[in-house]
Amino acid sequence: MVIEPQNSLFELHLKDVWRYRDLLWLLVKRDFVSFYKQTILGPLWFFIQPLFTTIIFTFIFGNLAGLSTDGLPQPLFYMAGITAWNYFADCLTKTSTVFKDNANIFGKVYFPRLIMPLSIVVSNLVRFSVQMILFFLMVGYYAFIRANFHMNLYVLLFPVLVLLMALLGLGLGLIITALTTKYRDLAFLITFGVQLMMYATTVIYPLSAAPADYKWIIELNPMTGIIEAFRFGFLGEGELTMNTLGYSVIVTIVSVIIGVVIFNKTEKTFVDTV
Repeated sequence: MVIEPQNSLFELHLKDVWRYRDLLWLLVKRDFVSFYKQTILGPLWFFIQPLFTTIIFTFIFGNLAGLSTDGLPQPLFYMAGITAWNYFADCLTKTSTVFKDNANIFGKVYFPRLIMPLSIVVSNLVRFSVQMILFFLMVGYYAFIRANFHMNLYVLLFPVLVLLMALLGLGLGLIITALTTKYRDLAFLITFGVQLMMYATTVIYPLSAAPADYKWIIELNPMTGIIEAFRFGFLGEGELTMNTLGYSVIVTIVSVIIGVVIFNKTEKTFVDTV
């Protein structure tokens, strides 16, 4: 194998990424094992975290604050938003520190650097899949008691929505991780910023309940269209329009392109600055 410097920012070396696919799966396994190593409950945390968050949201936002859920059962409404949001947020926050967290590995051995953020997206997909099982169990329960919701054909958009969540988190994460090589403050701000961003997304309230004066601000968040489409497909309630979903697709594509370009540019010299 001949290792050459990149001459173009758009040189992704996808053939090398495919050649190192075994490394990708090893990194996914490492993330899964190391995260829950020496824990008593282990992978059960996949279920516990979204379940307890749903209970808290139901109590605080549903009962105390009395926020609308478009007539849907409150736990089902919040679980749908939490499941989708968690996948995006995990991809974003973990990808945003990939240079800083793996500087020692990057400085010692060659492999396509894009493998590392891709492994984060895939490992989070495993967690998302497990949480979707919990969501389907909840859907099955409320269907059994004949609650007010109905699944429709737009549920077929689910694979597209998952891909959008993954790529949006990846793209924004790549941009931020390139910036954190020089500006470490961003690493401290990103977790706080993602939490604030959740309140500007329709996780705890439907888009229909947003005040008219601020609705356009919420729609500027690309995750709003994705979560609304997710709820509309599985639960039959939500504002699914081609404008909002199309906007999310455009922002996702632009974010990925800019993120990859900046990532490719930064990976040449980041070892000298980290």
